[in-house]
Amino acid sequence: MNVQRIYALVQMEIKKIIREPAYLFMMLLLPLVLTLSFGLGMGSVPSSVPGKSQFEFMVPGLFSYACIFIIMIVAQVFSEDREQGLLKRINVTPTTSGEFMGSNLITNTLLSAVQVAIVAICAFLIGFRAQGGAAGLALAFLFVMILSVCSVGLGLITATIAKTSGAATGISFVFILPQMFFGTFIPITETTRPIAMFLPSYYVTDAITMIFNGVALTEVNIWFDLIVVLIISVVIVIIGILLFKRYGKA
Repeated sequence: MNVQRIYALVQMEIKKIIREPAYLFMMLLLPLVLTLSFGLGMGSVPSSVPGKSQFEFMVPGLFSYACIFIIMIVAQVFSEDREQGLLKRINVTPTTSGEFMGSNLITNTLLSAVQVAIVAICAFLIGFRAQGGAAGLALAFLFVMILSVCSVGLGLITATIAKTSGAATGISFVFILPQMFFGTFIPITETTRPIAMFLPSYYVTDAITMIFNGVALTEVNIWFDLIVVLIISVVIVIIGILLFKRYGKA
């Protein structure tokens, strides 16, 4: 792989997203608005956990939620690139598929890092205090970065299925909504747990909840969640890349 080409592609993708108001809203304003809305509206509402407000209970889910919408952005960007013929033009350049896919993984992981940072800063300013210290916060960021990579894979799968960027927006919610309802905000019950366990966001939210509640970082369940979400992410990314390379460039 040529590092300079990957760097140039990352710059191109970032500039393209910055110039698109809809992407900027999804990337910057949506996590900000959601965190402020939940924080100000539910900061004084008690949750089912003694001593915690509803907002404090929801913060781990907000971390996961910030990464999930990368699915839509990736699907829209790849679909637009295909509609505009950019993918065909890239095929006749020295750029390899690995460099192109790698640059998109890097770009969208960076975008997710920005989104999660916005959520973390806003939650802190509102009054949320996570236990676990700097090491716990770093581990939480590791979880959401892995979830971001998984979301890129789901975005590629969406772009493969969709034939237009508009269709990509609608189809992406097939992957977004289940993770919103069963993997982030809504408390998991014995009835919904079998469904949630198929979703990567469930393991991320579960681990971050334990970390922010002060559970020791050596806790086996945290590392079990990490291994599971890592395996799911690798499988989904590989499937997404193979499907898009085979069917998504036409």
